Amino acid sequence: MDQNIIIPLFGMATGIIIPLAVFIWKYHEGKGQRETMLEIAKHLDDPAKVEELLHIFEERKKEPIDYRRGGVITIFVGLGIYALGNFSMGSFFEGIGLLVLLIGVGTMIAGYLYPNTGKELTNAVEEFEKK
Repeated sequence: MDQNIIIPLFGMATGIIIPLAVFIWKYHEGKGQRETMLEIAKHLDDPAKVEELLHIFEERKKEPIDYRRGGVITIFVGLGIYALGNFSMGSFFEGIGLLVLLIGVGTMIAGYLYPNTGKELTNAVEEFEKK
């Protein structure tokens, strides 16, 4: 086989292998949780308790996104890219780093403008009602 074709073939195979690996990983991760819920449900006699258990698992999935946390992480990723460009890669990476940093700042500001936890929403409503 020609050596010039090996790298493109690996590149194309990567586009297939990575999604399949993620699918298999997520399947096996959820499999243990499903088996655990099934075992617990077998030992519970009250259907209301089974419904409560399922409701607890659903609540964990519905937790709101914390934009402030994501904003801080994005800011530091942007700083890292900027530093990489500044010290070794050149001005192109500096520009990308600044772009990512500003996206992080915007995300963090959005987290403060739009409260997302129940407690924060309750506090915002109470403060509004006081006015």
